[in-house]
Amino acid sequence: MNTQPGNPPESRNQPTAVGATGDLSVDTFREHGHELIEWIASYLENPTTYPVLSQARPSDTIAALPKSAPAVGEPMAQILADFERVIMPGITHWNHPSFFAYFAISASIPGILGELLAAALDTNAMLWKSSPSATELEVVVLDWLRQALGLPSTWFGVINDTASISTMLALVAAREAANIDVREKGLSGRDDVPVLRVYCSEHAHSSVDKGAITVGFGHQNVVHIPTDDYFRMRPDALAQAIAEDRKRGFKPIAVVATIGTTSTTSIDPVPAIADICEREGVWLHVDGAYGGSAGIVPELRHYLDGAERADSMVVNPHKWLFTPVDCSVFWVKDRALLKRAFSLVPEYLVTAQTGEVVDLMDYGVQLGRRFRSLKLWMVMRSFGTDGLAARIREHVRLAQEFAKWVEAEPGWEVMAPHPFSLVCFRYAPKGLDEVQTNALNQKIMDSVNATGEIFLSHTKLRGKFVLRLAIGNIRTDETHVRRAWELLREAAGHSS
Repeated sequence: MNTQPGNPPESRNQPTAVGATGDLSVDTFREHGHELIEWIASYLENPTTYPVLSQARPSDTIAALPKSAPAVGEPMAQILADFERVIMPGITHWNHPSFFAYFAISASIPGILGELLAAALDTNAMLWKSSPSATELEVVVLDWLRQALGLPSTWFGVINDTASISTMLALVAAREAANIDVREKGLSGRDDVPVLRVYCSEHAHSSVDKGAITVGFGHQNVVHIPTDDYFRMRPDALAQAIAEDRKRGFKPIAVVATIGTTSTTSIDPVPAIADICEREGVWLHVDGAYGGSAGIVPELRHYLDGAERADSMVVNPHKWLFTPVDCSVFWVKDRALLKRAFSLVPEYLVTAQTGEVVDLMDYGVQLGRRFRSLKLWMVMRSFGTDGLAARIREHVRLAQEFAKWVEAEPGWEVMAPHPFSLVCFRYAPKGLDEVQTNALNQKIMDSVNATGEIFLSHTKLRGKFVLRLAIGNIRTDETHVRRAWELLREAAGHSS
């Protein structure tokens, strides 16, 4: 495999013989492993080799692939050549310094190396016995992260794949805490269980809705609370919704407060929401999937105020702690309750240590568990908490600079608060109505994305089409942000 991305490797090794058993040779691994490390290094060094947003059309990749698997094994060199020829054109490069869409993420070098080791070990961390180090490292590294974020020492954490699963587990824990015995009796066919309600901001992530659907609450029982002028959940509206539901005979189960909402990164008033939850006896889950990482920066830690009073919380190191996808950390205040909700130990999983050690399978739906803590441990050791804080601090600075450029440019406007590293903005020249302004901003976004140099996404705020620039890649610097602004201004000039 040529070490420069974009160039196919030359075929050297032979295909697997018909009827052969066992793995490829270690020499084959050495040969192509070295080539792949060089390819990855070149990929990280030369981010402009590919357009950030894939230019592929629907079904391009499908059309380029055979309709069935080969009966006879093929040379690894040819497989890697097809990776370049077939797969790479359909890749949108999330690990690119000019990826500004959604929530920008990045796989750092220590994280990539951690994934390599985890893949080689292929550990299943379901039981302590199935790999003691995998379990104990997860316990230790999550305690490191908890300390770095200033969260309570009594909290217990596990790593899941995404915040969607972490939030779903929080809703199950809330259901267990309500003492309605759903674990044994379920929800169907019962007339002794009232309607169960979940509350979140109208700007909360859709994972709250999906979680409620999955655990049997029903989508219509997710109450989306109105927000204030800064897109934060209104505590008065939350209290009113809970009071009205109690009058109707419904049972409030959980409230999800967000630190860094998906559309705008607004911060719900967690202390006031915690007051309501404590008064009403309702579970409080804090979604800090994105914004929670900011707590590692001392001067930003106040944004986590009130989170220490939560019953559960999620933070995604794969969003803003430079750890490769997937790695979502879920903490609970009551470890025993979470275990009560999920633990199920058939005889074939009983060990001599059962009950004496942490068996991670007891704290969620999954039995099999990847060794995700290894990459997070390597990231935290490689950069240190001060180094992680410095990188997040710089991303916040770049976002604030970008917001100043937007505010200073005639016709452009910032559309929401920007406490972290995301800015919501739009081009709104005089003389256009809202329909025309929305269409113009859609055209601008499509135009800059078509250049292949950057990738932006959008949201809608109170009916207005709004562009989002999210900074989060570890290799993003001011030159990338300035280039994004240049392209946006050019696109606005051509589109007006």
